[in-house]
Amino acid sequence: MVLKRLAALVLIALAAHPACAADYLQAVEFPYYLYPRTLWERELVWLKNIGVQTVVFSIPAGYHSPQPGETDLTGATGPRRDLVGFVRLLRKLGLRAWVRPLPPVPGLVSARYDAAQQHAWLKQLEQVLATQTASHGGPIAYVEGHALAIDAAAPPSPVTTISALESSALARSREAMSSARGALVWTDVEDALYPAGWAANPSTLLRKGAVGLSGDEHPATAALRRDAALLRGWARLFTAMHHVNLPAPAAGKLPEGVSAVELVSTAASAISITNASRKTFHDDLRVAEPLSKRTLIVPGVRVGPGQSLWLPLSVSLGPDGLCRECTNFAATEHIAYATAELLSIEFENGILAMEFAAPEPGEVILQLARRPTGPFLAAGKPTDFDWDEPHMRARLKIPAGTQQGSRVRIGIAIEAPDTSAFFNDLHRMVIGRKNTVSTVYSSAEVAARSRLRLPEGYTAAPTTRSPNEIDYEIAVPGDAIHGDFANLALEADGVALGRAHIQLFRPATIRLMSGMQFHFGPQTELTPEPPIAAIDSKGGNLEISIRNNSPQIQTYRLEPTGQGLEFLPPQTEVSIGPTDERRVEFRVFPAEGSVGVRDWTLRIAGGADLAMPMRVVLAPRTGAVVWTADLDGDGAPEWILESAKVRAVFSAQDGGRWMEFTWKDTNTNFLPETGAFAQAGPVEVRQNDDALEFTGKGWKRTVTLIGSALTVEQSTPLPPEVLAGEKRGNLTLTVERPAPTRAVYGLN
Repeated sequence: MVLKRLAALVLIALAAHPACAADYLQAVEFPYYLYPRTLWERELVWLKNIGVQTVVFSIPAGYHSPQPGETDLTGATGPRRDLVGFVRLLRKLGLRAWVRPLPPVPGLVSARYDAAQQHAWLKQLEQVLATQTASHGGPIAYVEGHALAIDAAAPPSPVTTISALESSALARSREAMSSARGALVWTDVEDALYPAGWAANPSTLLRKGAVGLSGDEHPATAALRRDAALLRGWARLFTAMHHVNLPAPAAGKLPEGVSAVELVSTAASAISITNASRKTFHDDLRVAEPLSKRTLIVPGVRVGPGQSLWLPLSVSLGPDGLCRECTNFAATEHIAYATAELLSIEFENGILAMEFAAPEPGEVILQLARRPTGPFLAAGKPTDFDWDEPHMRARLKIPAGTQQGSRVRIGIAIEAPDTSAFFNDLHRMVIGRKNTVSTVYSSAEVAARSRLRLPEGYTAAPTTRSPNEIDYEIAVPGDAIHGDFANLALEADGVALGRAHIQLFRPATIRLMSGMQFHFGPQTELTPEPPIAAIDSKGGNLEISIRNNSPQIQTYRLEPTGQGLEFLPPQTEVSIGPTDERRVEFRVFPAEGSVGVRDWTLRIAGGADLAMPMRVVLAPRTGAVVWTADLDGDGAPEWILESAKVRAVFSAQDGGRWMEFTWKDTNTNFLPETGAFAQAGPVEVRQNDDALEFTGKGWKRTVTLIGSALTVEQSTPLPPEVLAGEKRGNLTLTVERPAPTRAVYGLN
């Protein structure tokens, strides 16, 4: 039973503590206007969950003024202009905001304002942001410059800006952190998708980041993840830390490319070591022991090429160190050193749990006042530990981390507690539902005196199962955010006994499996909102995926409806096991002669109560259909030419940019990320039967799609060609320019 309880505790992610304004500040640049509104929530939740607490963003005056004399801060003219909604989302997630209120905004078209216009713009911002400052419980913690008259601090300085795409990002960030002062700002974290017509360079459409529009993480996120996990606990300690000189290495100096800095304070000290060479550093490290001022040997430090480690040194196990609620340790008890990167410490129910970033195996030395009772778990496995009785020291092995960021957790029972309380097998809670959470206590007396601490807005009703077992029915608010975490705690007599960090899920996740993807180049994809599927104009199949996010079996009743569309079956029921997924298929028959885009709604009852808008494009078997929709959520609809085999997407901005040319059967796009025909300025687009006509300044362009061949004809010579014939697998793109004013692009 002890092993089971210990394993459960060690596997719990150590909850983040909100940092105060004096903490070392790490932030991620999040230009909300360069990201589809429907993805804000997903990406902000991801940032919060990896440990980022602050986001930086400019507020582009020109973009929020789409017409002269018009200001949109609520998304009325385009979802990405909803600054008010963005700030509210930050507030709901408990994230802090660092605001840059004045231009220029890099990469975006900047409007020119005279003094009076700028004053009026700032007044509008003040009205929106004044009640959202940190002093009012809101997210606005920092404002750059002195332009806004609101109650927010200036960002700390100096500021180090690092692109997540830099190969040396980890080394540079650790160099900045070693100063223990100022702020670290990460850029290029997410893909940036410019709104139509707003890129300062018209050829720019997509700016690649470390996280794709589909939410796929690239290896470049590793440095950010490492730093975010580290600073979650260490940031508040930096203000008390100062540099000391490292003792000379035994060899006289560190190897070329290896650098080390020592920072000390009374509560916690650390050595930041970086290996910029191509060889692994593996040696003893001589450091200044903060308490005795003597030279201490940290044996067997191993740092791989391009790696950095933040090694703890003389870190208090009391509340002044990384563990704010560790009140059971004497002042002399501490971590002497570790050869892996210490991220966090937690102590409850007599168990000391530590989390490390360990690219390589290591060890941690604990200076204690009593022998631990054990057992010791490392990465969930029981193992032995060494105890040095004369010196009262425990040596614990740290296995190499296998989770993202090389993270690994270890835990050891220090003492048998007088009282204890645990959460039983709690992994997730469902939003908008009542969730049964079981708790168990060391005695009936402890259970009777205990209480459950909940996040704001949550409620709980207790049911006594036995003298030392209580079930709570916890109601999660309906406006909680999918993927976020809730922190629960058990306490008795004012003492914290047990904690849980539980992820929240909406009741069900619904996907249109046959839905189209909007492409930017050969690799980047975006799912339009609402989702869209193309079928034959005579009828076709729509496949729906349903994931039951509940820990119990659920039955869902699905009913699709849409004007001019007949669905078979008209409704159906499906039962799905806990956290499982099943697919349901509907046959859809359009009214005779229907082509183009049609709206429909999928209503779901039972295990979830949803009404999901969707769309279907009815494409003829021969010829092409013209339709229009806002595929990238920037408020400016795209124009689409679609046949049974091929889809071509165009913009009414940036000179009528040709954005996508996709072979539908294999979902392969043959255009580059910048598209084709891009140039400055908007154009007029209209449908002429099954063709598109673009009218620009002094020219007119007609685009037709017959089968899999797209023909472009223009009244003036076409722009220089950016495409070349190529073959991808069994597909071939052909490019022909029979005349300066005519081009033919074929897929076969």
